Amino acid sequence: MKLRDDWHFRGLVHQVTDVGVLDRLSSGAVTAYIGFDPTATSLHLGSLLQICNLRRLQLAGNRPIALAGGGTGLIGDPSFKAVERPLLSREQLDANIEGIREQLGRFLDFSPSAGKTQALLLNNAEWLTTVTLTDFLRDVGKHFTVNQMVAKDSVKSRLDRNDVGLSFTEFTYMLLQAYDFLHLNVDHGCTLQLGGSDQWGNITMGTELIRKVTGTVAAGITSPLLLRADGQKFGKSEVGNEHVWLDASMTSPFALHQYLLNVDDALTAQMLRFFTFLDHDTIVQLDEATASMPQDRRAQRALANAVVALVHGDAVAHSAERAGEALFSEDINDLDEATLLQVVADAPSSSIARSELAAGIDAAELLTRCDLASSKGEARRFIEQGGVYVNNVRIEPLQPVNLSSLLHDRYLVIRRGRRQMHLVVIA
Repeated sequence: MKLRDDWHFRGLVHQVTDVGVLDRLSSGAVTAYIGFDPTATSLHLGSLLQICNLRRLQLAGNRPIALAGGGTGLIGDPSFKAVERPLLSREQLDANIEGIREQLGRFLDFSPSAGKTQALLLNNAEWLTTVTLTDFLRDVGKHFTVNQMVAKDSVKSRLDRNDVGLSFTEFTYMLLQAYDFLHLNVDHGCTLQLGGSDQWGNITMGTELIRKVTGTVAAGITSPLLLRADGQKFGKSEVGNEHVWLDASMTSPFALHQYLLNVDDALTAQMLRFFTFLDHDTIVQLDEATASMPQDRRAQRALANAVVALVHGDAVAHSAERAGEALFSEDINDLDEATLLQVVADAPSSSIARSELAAGIDAAELLTRCDLASSKGEARRFIEQGGVYVNNVRIEPLQPVNLSSLLHDRYLVIRRGRRQMHLVVIA
């Protein structure tokens, strides 16, 4: 299937400066770039959409450029931001770019063996921090009027507010991004910029600058923003948003798997299209399964498995899926210690002396001490009703808990009902 048809099926095209660019992409040999904001040492789930877009381009025979914003990151993109971003030091940005560099290598082929489709990872600090102010104003600033810049929706959204203004530093950001596109066009033959729909104003500034300076035509494509169920943008800097990182040390593969497993039905179809390389027939079947049997969460399971495999590898995805299944089964006994602690990471915890557990503790007493029952009488009722588990094994009335129940000779997972869980650590 042509890339154009695939992108339309997946809903990846929101705005495009030239509809013919999709046909050129389908034929291959286009050099295209996407910029990544290095404000953290890891990219996040919202970034994965654009990473997948670059991967799709490369698989279709095009050359992708991943541009790390070491220069623009010193300024911060104001596009549709409620407040100004905190300014980062060059040292912070350099450290962040190193983290991003390692991550992008998992998705794109940067090796010479890729030939004409070999991906490039560039840092715009190389040219933005070396150009002189007067040269920049003469060579770039003269091509745009303040009226034109103020009319951009990304700027107007801030200027129309009385409580938050727009600093001159932020105001110049769109010129810096336009200069990026020009530089990549002249030095690397890049004729296409991609990004989220919030980048439309910045992208069109770049295509216009290339036309005015070189007399050639460049294009831009934006994809829809991935929005949460409450309409807020997925992104690490959005107020109140979940931090779902692609770095396993910041968001564990198990946590990522669980997050996607619990995605709302209304978002699942879009996320399957944005974040996976599943074929169209499979995605349509999953859509139908969501509509007819939403309780099975078949689409969410497919989404979680595919994304974790893409980000962390097949073996890790299998392990995360198995850990999720163990959360409510006796398989919890087979988990290694690190995975066990990931599984119960969100549960409250407390400690008990080994000597006390060696003597045996009444289950009702233990349930009360773990704040899973308000009194021993209530705890006994929960136990008699069959709703209390130690390491996912149902506790019988009058059955004591002792050292024989320990996981890794140190832990007890106490659960009441389906979701109320407590981790006991033996001191």
